[in-house]
Amino acid sequence: MKKTLVLLVSALSISGGAFAQTAAPSAAPAMSAASGADKSARREERVEQRIAYLHQALKITPQQETQWNAFADVMRGNGATMSELFEQRHANKNISALDDMKQYAEIAQAHADGTKKLVDAFQPLYDSMPAEQKKLADVTFREAPPQGGHRSRSSGKKAAPSNDSTVKP
Repeated sequence: MKKTLVLLVSALSISGGAFAQTAAPSAAPAMSAASGADKSARREERVEQRIAYLHQALKITPQQETQWNAFADVMRGNGATMSELFEQRHANKNISALDDMKQYAEIAQAHADGTKKLVDAFQPLYDSMPAEQKKLADVTFREAPPQGGHRSRSSGKKAAPSNDSTVKP
């Protein structure tokens, strides 16, 4: 179960890493919209990079593509959901502390729901893997960083690639 949790946190970190981001005040609404679109595009790009990395690292076979595509689609959906929620959160600058907490609770619930969906999508793929490939998956997800592609300071293990310089956990 611990391995599955690490997998989920790793996969969702692409979209969930935005928890640490803060929006810079913009000079004009048009610039703010463009900035939001840029952030959304960067989040989507990180999701796609993580999907490509995992596909290669897990050595997904042609026979596993159907299960893989289902898993990747859940990652994309989770990323889109989280991106939308964070855009809403950053757009609401003048809200009460109570409403802010409610928004955060909504994000946390979406994250939990997305994690459950990811487990459900990964299970058939993992079950289809031979023992050697399962070991590879176990190691890949165990060594993957929990946030934004950064290396763990204590482990010294090699982390999954990330081009995201905006998220600093």
